[in-house]
Order: sequence, then structure tokens, then C-alpha cells
Amino acid sequence: MQSIRTTVAIAGGGPAGMMLGLLLARFNIDVTVIEKHADFLRDFRGDTIHPSTLEIIEQLGFIKEFLALPHTKAKKLHAQIGEQKITIADFSWLPVKNRFIAFMPQWDFLNFIAGKAGHYENFRLLMGATVTDLVEDGGRVRGLRLETANGPLTVESDLVVGADGRNSAIREKAGLEIQRFGVPTEVLWMRLSKQPGDPVETMGHAGPQQGFVLIDRGDYWQCGYVVRKGVFAEIRSKGLDAFRKQVAQVCPLPQERLLELESWNHVQLLTVRIDRLTQWWKPGVICIGDSAHAMSPIGGVGVNLAIQDAVATANVLVPILTSGRAITDADLAAIEKRRTFPTKATQRLQLMMRSKNRKDQADAKKAKGPPAFVLAIMRFPLLAHLAGRLIGLGFRREKLRH
Repeated sequence: MQSIRTTVAIAGGGPAGMMLGLLLARFNIDVTVIEKHADFLRDFRGDTIHPSTLEIIEQLGFIKEFLALPHTKAKKLHAQIGEQKITIADFSWLPVKNRFIAFMPQWDFLNFIAGKAGHYENFRLLMGATVTDLVEDGGRVRGLRLETANGPLTVESDLVVGADGRNSAIREKAGLEIQRFGVPTEVLWMRLSKQPGDPVETMGHAGPQQGFVLIDRGDYWQCGYVVRKGVFAEIRSKGLDAFRKQVAQVCPLPQERLLELESWNHVQLLTVRIDRLTQWWKPGVICIGDSAHAMSPIGGVGVNLAIQDAVATANVLVPILTSGRAITDADLAAIEKRRTFPTKATQRLQLMMRSKNRKDQADAKKAKGPPAFVLAIMRFPLLAHLAGRLIGLGFRREKLRH
């Protein structure tokens, strides 16, 4: 069996994994990122680049080049409640240079970060490589076993980082315990063309029993239709025409636009759940990003939180690895401790932001009206600035220390 040696092996080439790989490679730390797919081209992934992430890119000196990539800007987020349009998040008062959310296809973001990391000889990216097991010795994780196009491969490392998403193989293989919160929901993602006369700003639209989200992608709309978990099969059984009529009740676009959904292949299902690990690590391995804490799409904060995890992890690891000291359990515990409060606070906020009376989603009739935080903003519009800070910067903004 083939084998390679690296200092840090990162499973998962998403935002957390790629950013951490870049931040470590900058300091001549040998790092290998393992991505199971052959490329980054997957649609309907988290595509929101928040102001705090833009500030990290600013610190790295790449901001002008990054913002030259195709993207749309949202300086405010809006919601349509019945006939009333309200601003639910305003980023204009943030104490940062880039006071907006950039909506950018995730593959463009990941290719950009991969390109920057690829300038360092000590950075290695293995695409199309699937984690099959952990390498353990003496109660400590020592690396990964992979299956690649060229056969089995063992990666020996000082540290394994699980950044492989909400269905993480690393956290499963490591036997890390998961806590789940609330009842999962589902989002049906669709593309609809953008036409003259459409809304000019990204917004969410709240219906009586579900929500509808519009994300401006430049020449098309990315649309998300929120439903109760497990009802998609029932929706499909009623036929595509009935589905179009159901969506039309909450979609602010003209009803005929939904005729663009010509088959169920144009509708992609995402199960939404909120969970986190009771402990993010065990000797030799730590999880970050969605692997450590799956987030709801509410506020689009998942990518932002993953990037913040990566920065905090790099801030701890860089001085250790550049000094030649071995990584201890206390070091891994310090990373978890640093990121636990913002994770818990964000998840609590997301649970609060669900529609009121939705604790038991088995009964759709219990989902009545917008959540309490939206009602509060409708009553006190200045709260949109607070929401902008919590969404745009999070509860603990990380900065590069090295």
C-alpha cells in the first residue's frame, strides 16, 4: 500500500478545510487536504461570504483579486411579510471595511483559495480521495486511510482535522458524540431565471406555513422553498403542476416563471438540521466547521462559522508547529473552547429565528406567522443593525494573529 507523510491531514475541501490548509501552508507547515469529489462543482451549497470572511481575505492581501470574481453584493437583507417588506439585517454600521455579504458560487470561492494555497510547495490537495478509516496507534489518531483512483493510500500525520461536512466520516470513525437540536426541516432548492421587473434585492418571503428565499445570482435566482421534514415524497406524489401552484403562493415572482421547473430534476432536496459534537476532538484528531456543528441555512452563517473555526485553529496551531512542539490534547481543547461560545450562541439564535409555534413540526397547522425576531424588527427597525452585526460578524470574530 502506498503512503505519504504530512504534518496536518485535513479531510474535506470545503471552506473550513481549504482555508485552514492555506493558513498553515503560509508558514511552511506541510499540509494535505483530502477532498472526496473530483472537483468543487456542486450546486446549492453555502454561497454567502460574510463581512468577517471578507476581512480575513483582506488581511491576507487578496481582497481586490477576490472581489474581481463574479458575485453579487447585499448590503442589507430583506423579508416580505404579507404585503410589507422589511429590512431584517443592515450591514452598513459594521466596524469593518467590507460592509456587505458577497453571494458567490462556492466552487469559485474554493478554487480561488485552492489556487492561493497551491503557490506553496508544502501544500498538497488530493481530489477524488475518500476516507475509509483512521490510522490509530496507542489510543491516538496517527493519520488516514484513503481510497483513490490509483488504489489505497495511507496518509500519516501529526494531526487529522475533520472538515468534511455535516455527514462527516471523520467524526463517525472517531466515535465522537453528536447532540441534535430541534426538528429537522427540508429546503427544496431551485433555479429560476431573472427578468426585468423582478425584486432588486435578495430577500426572504414568509408565507403562512413555510418560507421562500430568493438569492440573486446575477442572471438567475437561487430559490429555496422551506417545508417540513419528510413531506417531499407527498409533494412529489401530487405532481409537478401541484407543486408549482403550492410554491406560487409564497413566491414573489410571477407564477408563470415556475413553468421553468420542467421536471423534478430541477428541484434538489436539502435536509436541514442543527447539531454539534459534545466534544470536538480526541487525541490526534479534531473536527471543525459543519463536521463539528451543522447549522441551519438561516442567515447563511454556515460558511462564515466554518471560516472562523479555521482561523481560530490556525491561530493555535501555527506557533506550535513552527516551534517544533508536539500537539497536545490541551491544544485541541483550547480550539474547541475558543469556538464553543459562538457556535452555541449562533445555534440558539437560529432556533429562535424559526417560525413561532414550530417546536412540533409534525403538525403543519402549528406553523403560524413569522418568528418573534422578525416581529420585533418590524416593531423596532433599529434592531436590523444588531441583526446585521450578528449575521455579518458573528458572536466572536476571529482575526489572523500570525
